[in-house]
Amino acid sequence: MATSDISERRFDEDVPGATTSSCPECSGRVRTNAVETSCEDCGLVLDETPIDHGPEWRSFEDDGTEPERTGAPITPTRHDRGLSTEIGRKTDAKGNALPGKKRRQLGRLRREHNRGRWRSKAERNLAIGLSEVRRVASALDVSDSIHDQSCSLFRSAQNEDLLRGRSIEAMAVASVYAACRCNRLPWTIAEVCEVSRVSRERVENAYRVLNQELGLPAVPPTPRQYVPRIVSDLELSDETRRSAERLAERAEGQGLANGRNPAGVAAGCLYEAARRNHEDIAQRKVGERADVSAMTVRERWREIQSLDSGSDEG
Repeated sequence: MATSDISERRFDEDVPGATTSSCPECSGRVRTNAVETSCEDCGLVLDETPIDHGPEWRSFEDDGTEPERTGAPITPTRHDRGLSTEIGRKTDAKGNALPGKKRRQLGRLRREHNRGRWRSKAERNLAIGLSEVRRVASALDVSDSIHDQSCSLFRSAQNEDLLRGRSIEAMAVASVYAACRCNRLPWTIAEVCEVSRVSRERVENAYRVLNQELGLPAVPPTPRQYVPRIVSDLELSDETRRSAERLAERAEGQGLANGRNPAGVAAGCLYEAARRNHEDIAQRKVGERADVSAMTVRERWREIQSLDSGSDEG
């Protein structure tokens, strides 16, 4: 048997009897396996027939080919990390319609699969909580990274036994709010609670527990972070936005924002900036967008007026 014949067979394992003629270097025995054909005595490699047993990586070539894949990657947004089984309904994998008998069989399989989907109550609670996180994140239109971090926070809360005696929905909403706070997103807890199914008090209590028990790297928000969102909601000019941001920076630098609601300080800066740019806006309307009262806007505005009137022009 020639060496080329052995290469064509491409054995997956070593075959003891699969030898060829003697080695051209030492006249030793030649053996082939799944990788190469080599001499047993001197180790000389006569031929290589590599077989790649690794995964099929994605092709970025625009050649119109769509090789079959094995499914989506592992994700923290599902209770089973995306490794669950999905049973079809009316068509097979190729899109062909299934007969009635097969559809009824798949219906019975789905029913039994749903019954045995969770191995414990903790896993069921995890699935309920992650679905609530997904709903809140979709309602707030946050990014996928914030969604993933929120799911990881909820999973960590369950692992630390923080769900005992508390609402699953409240802990899910608090996880989304905590992820926003850790990433310096200017979402207020009132805005997050607008899409919640539980009261604001329960969400605040759940967030307090998360912050204390998990040691979240959340930092206090600054007034400047709230300015762009309020300006966008009120449809004010870019010049007013820039002027309000400069006022907010001066308020932070002079300690005017210490111990005060940053959204209220941002509202006061924005109202003063709108007056300087001759844009007519009511204090009540600014307060509604900032989730503060008109009295708070008026008090913060009076404090902002104490700053140097020309300092925001530099």
